[in-house]
Amino acid sequence: MKRLVKVLMQNPGAASLALFTREIWANPRAMGAACPSAPALASCMASRVPLDRDGLVVELGGGTGAVTAALLKHGVPPWKLVVIERSPTLVNHLRRRFPQLRVVQGDAAQLAQLLSHDRSRGVGGIVSSLPLRSLPPAVTRAIGHQFETLLDAGGLLVQYTYDLRGTQSGLLPHFRRRSSKIIWSNLPPARVEVFERE
Repeated sequence: MKRLVKVLMQNPGAASLALFTREIWANPRAMGAACPSAPALASCMASRVPLDRDGLVVELGGGTGAVTAALLKHGVPPWKLVVIERSPTLVNHLRRRFPQLRVVQGDAAQLAQLLSHDRSRGVGGIVSSLPLRSLPPAVTRAIGHQFETLLDAGGLLVQYTYDLRGTQSGLLPHFRRRSSKIIWSNLPPARVEVFERE
């Protein structure tokens, strides 16, 4: 067992997978993904975030940090990125992995309250790994309301889904879809969608 732990600690990818697996077993409904985001999915999501926009970039559902790392690699400055995660275990993991970032434990349905200290800076974009299509409708509506409240007209929401059909859902009535791309190399394949606040 000690040898296994040592191997996992030397391989961040394996350690993240082990942590993700433990979290999904502990609370499967709270996890939005079947596996951690593949590098191609994380990179695609991060690349949709414009670097010249004012305001914070807020990542929802930081998980083990795949998308967080991709956002930093894309060029989002650490002082501009705020990561929101509900799981206390994953929050501790993210704080250790990214000590330069502000990682907040909380629920996206209370996003405006979680960002109350940062409201003067505004929110330029939201990158979401939340399972909006599988959450209870009341929760999805509450999260959608937070998106509408925090993003001004023209603000971007980057969201992925396992629904590959590309059908426009009624989950985000005040947003229009700007782009959509399937990442076949993710497990399972996922569609990255970019929405603009009207």
